[in-house]
Amino acid sequence: MFAEFKHALRRSKGQIFGWGIALFLLVVLLVSLYDSIAAEQEAFQELLSVYPSEVSAFMGDMTSFGTPEGWVSIEFFSYMPVILGILGVTVGSGMLLNDEESGILDLVMAHPVNRTSLFMGRLLAFITTIVSILVIAWTGFIISMTWSTMDIGWGEMWLPLLSLLAVLLLFGALALFLSMILPSRRMASMITGLLLVSSFFITGLAELNDKLETAAKLSPLNYYQAQEAFNDFNGTWFAGLLASALIFTLLAWWRFERRDLRVAGEGGWRLGKLAEILKTKK
Repeated sequence: MFAEFKHALRRSKGQIFGWGIALFLLVVLLVSLYDSIAAEQEAFQELLSVYPSEVSAFMGDMTSFGTPEGWVSIEFFSYMPVILGILGVTVGSGMLLNDEESGILDLVMAHPVNRTSLFMGRLLAFITTIVSILVIAWTGFIISMTWSTMDIGWGEMWLPLLSLLAVLLLFGALALFLSMILPSRRMASMITGLLLVSSFFITGLAELNDKLETAAKLSPLNYYQAQEAFNDFNGTWFAGLLASALIFTLLAWWRFERRDLRVAGEGGWRLGKLAEILKTKK
């Protein structure tokens, strides 16, 4: 398992450094802008007062724009589930299926490799990749705050990142599970990405339309904590997201243990086999 973990993690170095450095630079830019925003807080409050309520529904409480927690929540954490969610969906859907569709996985499994060890090794590499990127982003906050008036504690800065981690693991696990039951990786990533974007909009629109409250309760991003994490981190929501990710992961593992591997290329819906079964029953 650890050999597969090291191999998969080595292949993910580009994603870790590429996404990590990009987020690091973005964080440094946002923190460096905070002092000028805080100095002109009254002017910005007047400007924000004319903003439509729809903006607050998706970006967060605009009245807290001049506070450190409000600034990083609105300018960074409000849209990170969608931005980094793309990475989680891509990596999750291709964790096994990328090699399967290219014909590599069939060659790997020709060796005395246990399926569970292969699955767990790549899963651990996926989790390490996501955590590493978030650690780099956290480091960007800590370093850049040393020359800024922004004062957020080291541990406190981790709270919204933990909530973000749970969301990314959930959608990554969902993409992994769908890749095990759908004909192709691109279909799994497309459907999971659609669910991710739909969750984002449903959660935001529920703030404007009470009729969507029921649908919002089924939306994973309804339990994502950005600015809320600084004020009162909800451990139950966090645990619920992790539990959902665990369920999809176990289902994906169960399916991977029992399905036939393709030599290469995309699969099909196996409707022909279903027709044969129905015909036999008749």
